[in-house]
This record gives sequence, structure tokens and C-alpha cells, in this order.
Amino acid sequence: MNRAAVPGLPSRHPIGGQLPALYADDDFAQRFTAGLDTVLAPVFTTLDNLPAYFDPRLAPADFLSWLASWVGGADDPDWPTALRREAVARAVELHRWRGTRRGLVEALRLVLGVSADVSGDGGAVWSRTAGTEPTPVAAGEVLARVWPRGGADAAYGVDADRVRALVHALCPVHVVCRVEVLPGPPAGEGS
Repeated sequence: MNRAAVPGLPSRHPIGGQLPALYADDDFAQRFTAGLDTVLAPVFTTLDNLPAYFDPRLAPADFLSWLASWVGGADDPDWPTALRREAVARAVELHRWRGTRRGLVEALRLVLGVSADVSGDGGAVWSRTAGTEPTPVAAGEVLARVWPRGGADAAYGVDADRVRALVHALCPVHVVCRVEVLPGPPAGEGS
């Protein structure tokens, strides 16, 4: 949306009323400043509402992509506006959990609307004693199992290609990630 194209948008600060008394009755000066008011009204409206532009839940839809780029959030113009707003609002939280099981599960839930279970350690090792070398282990594998949030009877399926793309984008590069798409939650799991 182009905010400059709002027809009849009044200026909150009309210039003609602020001119010296000499120009108050001058028809040309009043018409000239009214034209400037028309040009400046969208600027004043934007500045008056500037805090709303920085809140992803209130920002105009056409501003969300730019706002997402500021916080490194995921944004796809094909997503519903509510999902785009939520993805931008939670971007910082998701960055905090990036590369972890929780981060992957949350990203899959938010972006693709699926439930997930992530297992495997990715070959991570550590030592409780400072300055000692950790025991080397073979590179681990991460398994992400996903299923529709509504279970086996969900009205929509899971787009396996989108799941794989998101999992591979979010897994650390040194980790082998496998994806399994299930028709419903595994036995003993909830959606």
C-alpha cells in the first residue's frame, strides 16, 4: 500500500493557518499552502504513527518484509499476513534457539505449521574438566520427524520438500540431518 495515495488525507498541521496575518486572507497563499499540505499529510501521518511501524503485529503488511530484514527473520510474501507477523515477532527468540532441537521444533511449528520431534546429538561432545581434550566421537546424525498438527486426520498434508529445505537451512553445516514425514504423531506423542 502506498500511504501517499490516500485521497483526502487531512494534514494535522495545516501550513495556511500558521502563516502571518498578512497572508491569512491571501487566496493564492492559502491555495499554495493547501497543495503543500496534501503532499505533507502522509509524511506527518507516518511520523505520528512511527512506533506502530516497528511492532510487527501493527505494521502495515507491505512493511513486514523490510522489518523482517532488520531482525533476520523469515518472511515469504505467499504466507498469510498473520503468519508473517508472527515470524517477525518471534525472530529474535528463534535466533536464540538456532542450532538446537528446540529451535528446530519451534521453527517447523511456526513456519510450516507441523509438529516435530528431533532426536540425535549432532556429534556434540564436551568435557567437565577445563583444559582437557574431549573424547572424539563419530559425527552424529539428527533425525527430524514431522507430522501434521491435526494428526492423521488433518485436512492438509505436509510438504516434504519445504520441511527438508527448512531443516537443512537450520541445522549446523557439520551435522547430517535426516527428515521423516509421518502421517500422524508417533505412538505416545501428542500433536
